[in-house]
Amino acid sequence: MKRSPVSNIRKNWKARLEEVGFHFYEMEGKPYWDESAYYEFTSDEVDRLEAATEELYRMCLDLVDRVVREQLYERLAIPAAFHRYVENSWERREPSIYGRFDLWYDGNGEPKLLEFNADTPTALFEASIVQYYWLQDYAPKEDQFNSIHEKLLDVFQTGIRSAVGGDVLYFSCVKDTLEDLTTTEYLRDLAIQAGIETDHIYIDDVGWDLAARQFVDLQDRPINFMFKLYPWEWIITESFSNQLLTSTLSLFEPSWKMILSNKAILPLLWEMYPNHPNLLPSFFEPPNSDRTFVEKPFFSREGENVRTGTWFVRKGKRAIYQEYKELPDFEGNYPVIGSWIIGDRAGGIGMREDTTPITNNLSRFVPHLFRI
Repeated sequence: MKRSPVSNIRKNWKARLEEVGFHFYEMEGKPYWDESAYYEFTSDEVDRLEAATEELYRMCLDLVDRVVREQLYERLAIPAAFHRYVENSWERREPSIYGRFDLWYDGNGEPKLLEFNADTPTALFEASIVQYYWLQDYAPKEDQFNSIHEKLLDVFQTGIRSAVGGDVLYFSCVKDTLEDLTTTEYLRDLAIQAGIETDHIYIDDVGWDLAARQFVDLQDRPINFMFKLYPWEWIITESFSNQLLTSTLSLFEPSWKMILSNKAILPLLWEMYPNHPNLLPSFFEPPNSDRTFVEKPFFSREGENVRTGTWFVRKGKRAIYQEYKELPDFEGNYPVIGSWIIGDRAGGIGMREDTTPITNNLSRFVPHLFRI
Protein backbone atom coordinates (compact mmCIF):
# COMPACT_ATOMS: atom_id res chain seq x y z
CA MET A 1 0.00 0.00 0.00
CA LYS A 2 1.39 3.37 -0.97
CA ARG A 3 0.27 6.88 -1.87
CA SER A 4 1.41 8.07 -5.29
CA PRO A 5 1.25 11.69 -6.48
CA VAL A 6 -0.25 12.42 -9.91
CA SER A 7 1.52 14.93 -12.14
CA ASN A 8 -0.85 14.70 -15.11
CA ILE A 9 -4.26 15.44 -13.58
CA ARG A 10 -7.03 15.30 -16.17
CA LYS A 11 -7.29 18.81 -17.64
CA ASN A 12 -11.04 18.48 -17.96
CA TRP A 13 -11.53 16.69 -14.64
CA LYS A 14 -14.48 18.80 -13.50
CA ALA A 15 -16.32 18.24 -16.75
CA ARG A 16 -15.58 14.51 -16.59
CA LEU A 17 -17.02 14.35 -13.06
CA GLU A 18 -20.14 16.24 -14.08
CA GLU A 19 -20.63 13.93 -17.08
CA VAL A 20 -21.21 11.01 -14.72
CA GLY A 21 -23.50 13.05 -12.46
CA PHE A 22 -21.03 14.02 -9.73
CA HIS A 23 -21.39 17.67 -8.75
CA PHE A 24 -20.24 17.94 -5.12
CA TYR A 25 -16.53 17.67 -5.89
CA GLU A 26 -16.02 20.73 -3.72
CA MET A 27 -17.50 21.31 -0.28
CA GLU A 28 -17.50 24.62 1.56
CA GLY A 29 -14.94 25.96 -0.88
CA LYS A 30 -12.54 23.05 -0.34
CA PRO A 31 -11.76 20.13 -2.66
CA TYR A 32 -13.64 16.97 -1.78
CA TRP A 33 -12.70 14.88 -4.82
CA ASP A 34 -8.89 14.86 -5.08
CA GLU A 35 -7.13 13.14 -7.97
CA SER A 36 -3.78 14.79 -7.36
CA ALA A 37 -2.81 11.45 -5.82
CA TYR A 38 -4.02 7.87 -5.67
CA TYR A 39 -3.52 4.91 -3.34
CA GLU A 40 -1.98 1.78 -4.80
CA PHE A 41 -2.49 -1.72 -3.42
CA THR A 42 -1.18 -5.14 -4.27
CA SER A 43 -3.57 -7.95 -5.13
CA ASP A 44 -2.65 -9.69 -1.85
CA GLU A 45 -3.63 -6.55 0.09
CA VAL A 46 -6.95 -6.41 -1.75
CA ASP A 47 -7.58 -10.07 -0.91
CA ARG A 48 -6.91 -9.29 2.75
CA LEU A 49 -9.31 -6.33 2.77
CA GLU A 50 -11.99 -8.41 1.04
CA ALA A 51 -11.65 -11.29 3.51
CA ALA A 52 -11.69 -8.96 6.53
CA THR A 53 -14.83 -7.20 5.28
CA GLU A 54 -16.79 -10.41 4.86
CA GLU A 55 -15.52 -11.76 8.18
CA LEU A 56 -16.59 -8.59 9.99
CA TYR A 57 -20.03 -8.72 8.42
CA ARG A 58 -20.46 -12.35 9.45
CA MET A 59 -19.58 -11.33 13.01
CA CYS A 60 -22.05 -8.44 12.86
CA LEU A 61 -24.87 -10.75 11.79
CA ASP A 62 -23.99 -13.07 14.66
CA LEU A 63 -24.20 -10.06 16.95
CA VAL A 64 -27.68 -9.14 15.68
CA ASP A 65 -28.79 -12.69 16.33
CA ARG A 66 -27.39 -12.51 19.88
CA VAL A 67 -29.04 -9.16 20.63
CA VAL A 68 -32.43 -10.47 19.50
CA ARG A 69 -32.04 -13.81 21.23
CA GLU A 70 -30.82 -12.37 24.55
CA GLN A 71 -32.88 -9.17 24.38
CA LEU A 72 -29.87 -6.85 24.68
CA TYR A 73 -31.60 -3.80 23.19
CA GLU A 74 -31.04 -1.65 26.27
CA ARG A 75 -27.29 -1.97 25.85
CA LEU A 76 -27.70 -0.28 22.47
CA ALA A 77 -30.11 2.41 23.75
CA ILE A 78 -32.92 1.17 21.50
CA PRO A 79 -36.25 2.34 23.01
CA ALA A 80 -38.48 -0.38 24.45
CA ALA A 81 -41.32 0.44 22.03
CA PHE A 82 -39.10 -0.67 19.13
CA HIS A 83 -37.72 -3.91 20.55
CA ARG A 84 -40.40 -6.11 19.01
CA TYR A 85 -40.31 -4.04 15.80
CA VAL A 86 -36.61 -4.80 15.37
CA GLU A 87 -37.12 -8.42 16.33
CA ASN A 88 -39.86 -8.91 13.72
CA SER A 89 -37.63 -7.40 11.04
CA TRP A 90 -34.81 -9.80 11.90
CA GLU A 91 -37.08 -12.84 12.09
CA ARG A 92 -38.46 -12.01 8.62
CA ARG A 93 -34.88 -11.63 7.39
CA GLU A 94 -35.74 -8.36 5.68
CA PRO A 95 -32.99 -7.81 3.10
CA SER A 96 -30.17 -5.33 3.53
CA ILE A 97 -28.74 -3.40 0.60
CA TYR A 98 -25.38 -2.15 1.82
CA GLY A 99 -23.06 -0.91 4.56
CA ARG A 100 -19.57 0.52 4.90
CA PHE A 101 -16.85 -0.60 7.29
CA ASP A 102 -14.29 2.06 8.15
CA LEU A 103 -10.97 0.28 8.47
CA TRP A 104 -7.50 1.10 9.69
CA TYR A 105 -4.93 -0.45 7.37
CA ASP A 106 -1.37 0.36 6.40
CA GLY A 107 -0.58 -2.62 4.15
CA ASN A 108 0.96 -4.62 6.99
CA GLY A 109 -0.83 -7.02 9.27
CA GLU A 110 -4.61 -7.16 9.52
CA PRO A 111 -7.18 -4.43 8.82
CA LYS A 112 -8.81 -3.12 12.02
CA LEU A 113 -12.44 -2.09 12.38
CA LEU A 114 -12.88 1.54 13.43
CA GLU A 115 -16.66 1.58 13.00
CA PHE A 116 -19.49 0.26 10.85
CA ASN A 117 -21.74 2.64 8.92
CA ALA A 118 -24.55 0.13 8.59
CA ASP A 119 -27.59 2.28 7.90
CA THR A 120 -26.90 5.48 5.93
CA PRO A 121 -23.31 5.24 4.68
CA THR A 122 -22.01 8.08 2.52
CA ALA A 123 -19.42 8.19 -0.31
CA LEU A 124 -21.16 5.41 -2.25
CA PHE A 125 -21.40 7.10 -5.65
CA GLU A 126 -17.76 8.23 -5.44
CA ALA A 127 -16.56 4.71 -4.63
CA SER A 128 -18.77 2.92 -7.15
CA ILE A 129 -18.92 5.19 -10.21
CA VAL A 130 -16.64 8.23 -9.98
CA GLN A 131 -13.36 6.50 -9.23
CA TYR A 132 -14.14 3.79 -11.79
CA TYR A 133 -14.28 6.39 -14.58
CA TRP A 134 -11.15 8.06 -13.20
CA LEU A 135 -9.36 4.73 -13.62
CA GLN A 136 -10.56 4.37 -17.24
CA ASP A 137 -9.09 7.79 -18.03
CA TYR A 138 -5.92 7.62 -15.96
CA ALA A 139 -4.77 3.99 -15.96
CA PRO A 140 -7.14 1.81 -18.02
CA LYS A 141 -4.79 -1.18 -17.96
CA GLU A 142 -4.78 -1.31 -14.15
CA ASP A 143 -7.41 -2.77 -11.85
CA GLN A 144 -9.47 -1.49 -8.95
CA PHE A 145 -11.11 -3.18 -5.96
CA ASN A 146 -14.55 -2.10 -7.08
CA SER A 147 -17.49 -4.27 -8.08
CA ILE A 148 -19.89 -2.14 -6.03
CA HIS A 149 -22.16 -1.26 -8.95
CA GLU A 150 -22.54 -4.81 -10.20
CA LYS A 151 -23.20 -6.20 -6.72
CA LEU A 152 -25.75 -3.46 -5.96
CA LEU A 153 -27.61 -4.30 -9.16
CA ASP A 154 -27.62 -7.96 -8.17
CA VAL A 155 -29.06 -7.14 -4.72
CA PHE A 156 -31.86 -5.12 -6.30
CA GLN A 157 -32.56 -7.85 -8.88
CA THR A 158 -32.79 -10.58 -6.25
CA GLY A 159 -33.57 -9.66 -2.65
CA ILE A 160 -35.14 -6.22 -3.07
CA ARG A 161 -37.29 -6.97 -6.14
CA SER A 162 -38.57 -10.11 -4.45
CA ALA A 163 -39.43 -8.18 -1.27
CA VAL A 164 -41.22 -5.37 -3.12
CA GLY A 165 -43.08 -7.62 -5.55
CA GLY A 166 -45.01 -5.53 -8.04
CA ASP A 167 -45.38 -2.55 -5.72
CA VAL A 168 -43.64 0.83 -5.95
CA LEU A 169 -40.33 1.37 -4.15
CA TYR A 170 -39.98 4.99 -3.06
CA PHE A 171 -36.57 6.61 -2.60
CA SER A 172 -36.28 9.31 0.00
CA CYS A 173 -33.80 11.71 1.57
CA VAL A 174 -33.90 15.17 3.15
CA LYS A 175 -34.26 18.25 0.99
CA ASP A 176 -31.40 20.56 -0.01
CA THR A 177 -28.63 17.98 0.40
CA LEU A 178 -26.93 17.34 -2.94
CA GLU A 179 -24.80 14.46 -1.64
CA ASP A 180 -27.82 12.61 -0.23
CA LEU A 181 -29.90 13.24 -3.35
CA THR A 182 -27.07 11.97 -5.59
CA THR A 183 -26.79 8.76 -3.57
CA THR A 184 -30.56 8.27 -3.48
CA GLU A 185 -31.00 8.82 -7.21
CA TYR A 186 -28.08 6.53 -7.99
CA LEU A 187 -29.70 3.71 -6.01
CA ARG A 188 -33.05 4.49 -7.59
CA ASP A 189 -31.50 4.14 -11.04
CA LEU A 190 -30.16 0.72 -10.07
CA ALA A 191 -33.63 -0.30 -8.89
CA ILE A 192 -35.10 0.78 -12.23
CA GLN A 193 -32.47 -1.28 -14.06
CA ALA A 194 -33.50 -4.22 -11.87
CA GLY A 195 -37.09 -3.93 -13.11
CA ILE A 196 -38.56 -2.31 -9.98
CA GLU A 197 -41.17 0.44 -10.27
CA THR A 198 -39.89 3.48 -8.37
CA ASP A 199 -40.78 6.99 -7.28
CA HIS A 200 -39.04 9.74 -5.33
CA ILE A 201 -40.29 11.62 -2.29
CA TYR A 202 -38.42 13.78 0.18
CA ILE A 203 -38.63 12.50 3.72
CA ASP A 204 -40.13 15.86 4.71
CA ASP A 205 -43.09 15.25 2.37
CA VAL A 206 -44.13 11.79 3.56
CA GLY A 207 -47.65 11.99 4.98
CA TRP A 208 -49.89 9.89 7.22
CA ASP A 209 -53.44 9.00 6.26
CA LEU A 210 -55.22 8.78 9.60
CA ALA A 211 -58.30 7.02 8.24
CA ALA A 212 -56.38 4.40 6.25
CA ARG A 213 -53.60 4.21 8.86
CA GLN A 214 -50.84 4.23 6.29
CA PHE A 215 -48.05 6.46 5.02
CA VAL A 216 -48.81 8.30 1.78
CA ASP A 217 -47.10 10.44 -0.85
CA LEU A 218 -48.09 13.94 -1.97
CA GLN A 219 -50.87 12.46 -4.14
CA ASP A 220 -52.20 10.43 -1.18
CA ARG A 221 -50.99 7.19 -2.74
CA PRO A 222 -49.94 4.56 -0.19
CA ILE A 223 -46.24 4.06 0.47
CA ASN A 224 -45.59 0.43 1.33
CA PHE A 225 -41.86 0.22 0.51
CA MET A 226 -39.27 2.96 0.85
CA PHE A 227 -35.53 3.35 0.78
CA LYS A 228 -34.68 6.13 3.21
CA LEU A 229 -31.34 7.89 3.42
CA TYR A 230 -32.31 9.00 6.90
CA PRO A 231 -30.86 7.43 10.06
CA TRP A 232 -32.90 5.10 12.21
CA GLU A 233 -31.82 6.94 15.35
CA TRP A 234 -33.48 10.07 13.95
CA ILE A 235 -36.59 8.26 12.73
CA ILE A 236 -37.45 6.80 16.14
CA THR A 237 -37.43 10.27 17.70
CA GLU A 238 -39.81 11.78 15.13
CA SER A 239 -43.47 12.47 15.88
CA PHE A 240 -44.53 9.87 13.31
CA SER A 241 -42.38 7.09 14.76
CA ASN A 242 -45.21 5.34 16.62
CA GLN A 243 -47.11 4.98 13.34
CA LEU A 244 -44.30 2.76 12.07
CA LEU A 245 -45.18 0.16 14.69
CA THR A 246 -48.66 -0.41 13.25
CA SER A 247 -48.24 0.50 9.58
CA THR A 248 -47.47 -1.79 6.65
CA LEU A 249 -44.46 0.29 5.60
CA SER A 250 -41.24 -1.64 4.96
CA LEU A 251 -38.06 0.41 5.01
CA PHE A 252 -34.60 -0.10 3.58
CA GLU A 253 -32.30 -0.35 5.37
CA PRO A 254 -34.51 -2.63 7.53
CA SER A 255 -35.12 -1.91 11.20
CA TRP A 256 -32.76 -4.68 12.39
CA LYS A 257 -30.00 -2.38 11.15
CA MET A 258 -30.78 -0.23 14.24
CA ILE A 259 -28.62 -2.71 16.10
CA LEU A 260 -25.61 -2.28 13.81
CA SER A 261 -25.86 1.49 13.16
CA ASN A 262 -24.61 2.10 16.66
CA LYS A 263 -21.08 2.26 18.05
CA ALA A 264 -22.17 0.14 20.99
CA ILE A 265 -21.58 -2.82 18.69
CA LEU A 266 -17.82 -2.26 19.08
CA PRO A 267 -17.58 -3.40 22.73
CA LEU A 268 -20.23 -6.06 22.11
CA LEU A 269 -18.17 -7.48 19.26
CA TRP A 270 -15.08 -7.40 21.50
CA GLU A 271 -17.02 -9.36 24.14
CA MET A 272 -17.99 -11.98 21.58
CA TYR A 273 -14.64 -12.11 19.77
CA PRO A 274 -11.93 -11.02 22.22
CA ASN A 275 -8.53 -10.44 20.61
CA HIS A 276 -9.92 -10.95 17.12
CA PRO A 277 -7.29 -9.71 14.64
CA ASN A 278 -9.77 -7.39 12.87
CA LEU A 279 -11.03 -5.73 16.07
CA LEU A 280 -9.65 -3.10 18.43
CA PRO A 281 -10.22 -3.47 22.20
CA SER A 282 -13.47 -1.64 23.00
CA PHE A 283 -15.42 -1.15 26.22
CA PHE A 284 -18.50 0.54 27.68
CA GLU A 285 -16.49 2.15 30.48
CA PRO A 286 -13.15 4.00 30.34
CA PRO A 287 -10.58 1.23 30.86
CA ASN A 288 -7.91 1.44 33.52
CA SER A 289 -5.03 1.19 31.09
CA ASP A 290 -1.84 2.95 30.08
CA ARG A 291 -2.92 2.73 26.46
CA THR A 292 -4.76 5.59 24.79
CA PHE A 293 -8.46 5.16 24.09
CA VAL A 294 -10.94 7.11 21.98
CA GLU A 295 -14.33 8.08 23.36
CA LYS A 296 -17.09 7.69 20.76
CA PRO A 297 -20.78 8.51 21.32
CA PHE A 298 -23.21 5.71 20.48
CA PHE A 299 -24.54 7.88 17.65
CA SER A 300 -22.26 10.27 15.80
CA ARG A 301 -21.11 10.90 12.25
CA GLU A 302 -17.96 12.02 10.44
CA GLY A 303 -15.78 12.16 13.56
CA GLU A 304 -18.26 14.29 15.50
CA ASN A 305 -17.66 14.42 19.28
CA VAL A 306 -14.83 11.88 19.13
CA ARG A 307 -12.26 12.54 21.86
CA THR A 308 -8.97 11.09 23.05
CA GLY A 309 -7.18 11.51 26.35
CA THR A 310 -8.78 12.02 29.75
CA TRP A 311 -12.49 12.67 30.26
CA PHE A 312 -15.13 13.08 32.91
CA VAL A 313 -17.90 10.57 32.43
CA ARG A 314 -21.13 12.57 32.42
CA LYS A 315 -24.21 10.99 33.95
CA GLY A 316 -26.49 9.55 31.30
CA LYS A 317 -23.98 9.87 28.49
CA ARG A 318 -23.94 6.92 26.10
CA ALA A 319 -20.44 6.39 24.78
CA ILE A 320 -17.93 3.62 24.15
CA TYR A 321 -14.16 3.54 24.50
CA GLN A 322 -12.05 2.07 21.72
CA GLU A 323 -8.30 1.64 21.77
CA TYR A 324 -6.72 4.44 19.75
CA LYS A 325 -4.87 3.36 16.64
CA GLU A 326 -3.65 6.34 14.68
CA LEU A 327 -4.26 6.21 10.98
CA PRO A 328 -1.15 5.58 8.87
CA ASP A 329 0.73 8.73 7.92
CA PHE A 330 1.54 9.22 4.24
CA GLU A 331 3.55 12.47 4.32
CA GLY A 332 0.94 14.24 6.41
CA ASN A 333 -2.08 12.51 4.86
CA TYR A 334 -4.08 10.10 7.03
CA PRO A 335 -6.28 7.69 5.05
CA VAL A 336 -9.20 5.61 6.28
CA ILE A 337 -10.48 2.79 4.08
CA GLY A 338 -14.23 2.59 3.55
CA SER A 339 -14.87 -1.04 2.66
CA TRP A 340 -18.31 -1.74 1.23
CA ILE A 341 -20.45 -4.75 2.03
CA ILE A 342 -23.16 -5.16 -0.62
CA GLY A 343 -25.80 -7.65 0.47
CA ASP A 344 -23.47 -10.04 2.26
CA ARG A 345 -20.47 -9.72 -0.09
CA ALA A 346 -17.49 -7.39 -0.08
CA GLY A 347 -17.89 -4.96 -2.98
CA GLY A 348 -14.88 -2.66 -3.01
CA ILE A 349 -13.30 0.28 -1.25
CA GLY A 350 -13.20 4.06 -1.21
CA MET A 351 -10.39 6.10 0.35
CA ARG A 352 -10.93 9.21 2.47
CA GLU A 353 -7.96 11.17 3.78
CA ASP A 354 -7.29 14.24 5.88
CA THR A 355 -4.37 16.20 7.26
CA THR A 356 -5.38 15.06 10.76
CA PRO A 357 -6.03 11.53 12.07
CA ILE A 358 -9.76 12.31 12.54
CA THR A 359 -11.84 11.85 9.38
CA ASN A 360 -14.69 14.36 9.03
CA ASN A 361 -17.31 15.39 6.48
CA LEU A 362 -14.81 17.55 4.57
CA SER A 363 -12.12 14.87 4.31
CA ARG A 364 -11.01 14.30 0.72
CA PHE A 365 -11.97 11.33 -1.41
CA VAL A 366 -8.90 9.97 -3.21
CA PRO A 367 -9.12 7.21 -5.87
CA HIS A 368 -7.20 3.95 -5.76
CA LEU A 369 -5.98 1.13 -7.98
CA PHE A 370 -4.13 -2.12 -7.69
CA ARG A 371 -1.72 -3.90 -9.95
CA ILE A 372 -2.16 -7.59 -10.64
